[in-house]
Amino acid sequence: MYRFQKYFSLLFFLAFSFGASAWGGFVTSIYKEPWYSTLIKPGFNPPDYIFPSIWLILYVSMAFAVWLIWINPKKSEKIIYIYFVHLLVNASWSVVFFALHQIFLALLVVVAILLLVLWLMKLYYPINKLSSFLMVPYLAWLVFAFVLNLNILLLN
Repeated sequence: MYRFQKYFSLLFFLAFSFGASAWGGFVTSIYKEPWYSTLIKPGFNPPDYIFPSIWLILYVSMAFAVWLIWINPKKSEKIIYIYFVHLLVNASWSVVFFALHQIFLALLVVVAILLLVLWLMKLYYPINKLSSFLMVPYLAWLVFAFVLNLNILLLN
């Protein structure tokens, strides 16, 4: 792969990953309040300013992980499609939770994202172990998001 194409593809994956993030942030900013403030949240709910920093790190990691797969000659196009489906499902969480105010359905979306990430990690591992390991912080955050979403559901 030519050097320019190689690094352009990294920018492509970063752009798509942050596009999903931007969509989620846009939806959140429009629909979050006043509804979100009225919810009872568990004591371990992080302050709002924490979320953008965490997601910045996670989106860079997941974009870099899929890029390492993309530049590998052993890759399968199927993996790339699954990654993009995963981004779409990921971006849908903000719509379901903040715009539609459907806490239970949002919990199901988190489960779907978790399953997609586990599947991606399994597919990444034989091609590039680092790609699989780069998804571990994301997986951990998703487990935390599941617990948080579940507790918000139970408290409301």
